[in-house]
Amino acid sequence: MSEKYLIFGATGSIGSSLAEQLKNSGNAIHLIARNESEVSSISEKLGCTFTVADVLEEGFIEKVKADVSEIKGIAYCVGSIDLKPLRMVTEQDFNKCMKLNLYSAVEAIKGYQESLKKNKGSIVLFSTVAAQRGFTNHAIIASAKAAVEGLTVSLAAEFAPNIRVNCIAPSLTRSKIAEPMLKNSTIAEGIAKAHPLKRLGEGKDSASLAKFLISEDSSWITGQIIAVDGGRSKLS
Repeated sequence: MSEKYLIFGATGSIGSSLAEQLKNSGNAIHLIARNESEVSSISEKLGCTFTVADVLEEGFIEKVKADVSEIKGIAYCVGSIDLKPLRMVTEQDFNKCMKLNLYSAVEAIKGYQESLKKNKGSIVLFSTVAAQRGFTNHAIIASAKAAVEGLTVSLAAEFAPNIRVNCIAPSLTRSKIAEPMLKNSTIAEGIAKAHPLKRLGEGKDSASLAKFLISEDSSWITGQIIAVDGGRSKLS
């Protein structure tokens, strides 16, 4: 097919795994990330196109649209781990987190809304287990990701029946942004044991679900928030 799947945050553990899984299944993909050396390396390995763009910068979606016009789906695999006690939280902290996780996702979707509608496309967003289950010091990220969950169900209703919108809510996954939390093996082991399945997430865990949700295999699924969290959100 000529239409491509866009993967924002393509150099992260989930985004890069999703890129590999989609490409290996014969899909056309286009990667978006801010680190040119990393995204170009992945693109060369997979034989796909890419755009260097920072979703925190104004006009980032125009850079992407200059490279890709018609698409079949968007996976917005961008995220952050913003942990602070409330007494240390500033308005700037909330604004940056909301820009990264919510506002820029909206801009990406708006930029390709007509193409997605024409091609009966699909959108996959990402939340966190912390949006539904309370964790200490998670006020910033949990609030932003809860907003992403609200956006998911709202857009799924607004875009039906032409565009499907779903959201994945992972627990802590081994990644570059999680590395500061996991570099201490004792702490990493303790967090892993807090999950009923007794391990941390891997990029491929959420990527496998994202691949399903962005493809026609999930053609009767929309408006869903699906946990990929080792059972942490539901089991004690």
